[in-house]
Amino acid sequence: MSGVVKVIELVGSSKESWQAAAEAAVKEADKTLNGLIGVEVVKWTANVDGDGKITDYKANVKVAFKVKGSD
Repeated sequence: MSGVVKVIELVGSSKESWQAAAEAAVKEADKTLNGLIGVEVVKWTANVDGDGKITDYKANVKVAFKVKGSD
């Protein structure tokens, strides 16, 4: 691959799973970024309620995309 790639970090969330949280972040990124080429999950976290149950899954992801005009 030639050209320039930019990487940004996002946090996705889901009530269902960590995978769904990561997919939510990528789906949102795809709405405004052109040329997505990869994703790296860097951290999994969650919110827990008073009964010790996970209420929200979170995924910190780094999304890579080609910089326009850098080919």
